[in-house]
Amino acid sequence: MTSIKYNSVEYSGQSGKNSQVESGLGASTVTIKSYSTNVIKVSVVYGTLKHNLVFRYGNPNVYIFMNKADTSVTVSRYIVRVPADIFTNDEDEDTDWIPSDSTAVESGDVDGRSGQTWSKHYSGKMYGRTMDYDYVSYTNANVGMYLVRSNHEKASGGPFFRSLIRRGGSGGPDLYDIYHYNMGHTDVMRLGLQGPSILHFTDAGAAPNSNLFARKADWSWMDSLEIDGWVSSSGRGAVSGVGISNMKSGYQYVAALKNDDNQYWSVATGAWKITGVIPGTYTLTIYKAELEVHTSSVTVTAGATTARNTITCSDPEDTPAIWRIGAWDGTPKGFLNFDATPMLPTYMHPSDTRLKSWDAANYIVGTTATNGFPGYIFKDINNDHTVYFKLNTTQLATSAKIRFGVTEGQSGGRPTVTVNSWAATLQSDKGQSDTRSLTVGTYRGNNYVYEFTVPQTAWTQSTSEYQTLKLSVISGKTSTGYLSPGISIDAIDMINV
Repeated sequence: MTSIKYNSVEYSGQSGKNSQVESGLGASTVTIKSYSTNVIKVSVVYGTLKHNLVFRYGNPNVYIFMNKADTSVTVSRYIVRVPADIFTNDEDEDTDWIPSDSTAVESGDVDGRSGQTWSKHYSGKMYGRTMDYDYVSYTNANVGMYLVRSNHEKASGGPFFRSLIRRGGSGGPDLYDIYHYNMGHTDVMRLGLQGPSILHFTDAGAAPNSNLFARKADWSWMDSLEIDGWVSSSGRGAVSGVGISNMKSGYQYVAALKNDDNQYWSVATGAWKITGVIPGTYTLTIYKAELEVHTSSVTVTAGATTARNTITCSDPEDTPAIWRIGAWDGTPKGFLNFDATPMLPTYMHPSDTRLKSWDAANYIVGTTATNGFPGYIFKDINNDHTVYFKLNTTQLATSAKIRFGVTEGQSGGRPTVTVNSWAATLQSDKGQSDTRSLTVGTYRGNNYVYEFTVPQTAWTQSTSEYQTLKLSVISGKTSTGYLSPGISIDAIDMINV
């Protein structure tokens, strides 16, 4: 879109760059069709990509669609580029508003000044996970400019995905709807129709129209617009559950569906329902916070609701522990630098001076608080962290198992352990994204548990002496500093074999 005017003000364009799919497509075939006196559709075809913009007369919205048939076109986002000097934000509050006098800290997209860091990646303070926001925006006294996200059914990453969604600075800000992002990604790149994402304006900075939000919108008026890949509500189904047992208080539970084609989710407070699902067979996952506590298969058919009986969660917290550091919830919440809300590393670089040193003191079970253990361990920064614990006579007479929960492994990072003079066999990488993650505001990866059985012969045979556990990050990769192999920790415990 080379021009976006609202109340005679131009809201598109930065130094020759426009609002567009990815960074622009090049020469394309463009057609315009009217569907009534009130609706027009602009169709753009670029190779195997089909891009549509829909407009309704007198309606302050642009409805944006993208249909990617294959990977020959590397587009996975829509960018609204806004001219400079329309919106001015507080750089101390908005960690994605880059100060003009900052300098590069990492890869040219993380900047710093006087120890503080900013980046377009740092969505954690303002917005957070995909399921936490309906839109991203900039506002002033004259206008509210909102990019309402699509339902992300063919995007990647699931409900907890964190990604760049807004970037500001003196050159003008951007708004994004990201469909697939190759940093910390957890899913395949899904192909097909994405949308609608909606560029939406209000007067005097007023709040957006909530009827546009993907979780509640009625798009039946689009059924006749001949949008390739469009599936009407009558062609969709639903899944519902009568309840969830073994839920723990203090945690949000989420029911989610995914396969290689689509993804959906809904908060589950007991009974739950996921609607608007394209027919197919899906993996159904129940999450306690962000930890998978149930998976099964479910098939959805058009015009019907598939019912599930009560689901019982399998929670690692239920296994009695000799000792435990952290809570099994799929996040590093509560650990060092993750003990505030929102969690600081989701909106600042790990080198930011507002964070406490990652090289924390040794951890003593029964004495040290959870926030005395680092939420991230980097091979090149704070490796070889030590935990001291004591065992009673019964425990000294048997083997035990150490469970090490990892939410994300950067650059092939994974844990290993030694206990006193005994060393565990090194384990292979269970599989994580092969991109930046921990430095771009996300601990979200694939939750894996590494288990190490410690033989009885490893113990120092004394109830009064401490056993010494050393936790280390290993990897075959050799990046340095905060880009070195690293892990984000869910929980660590020791249980009976």
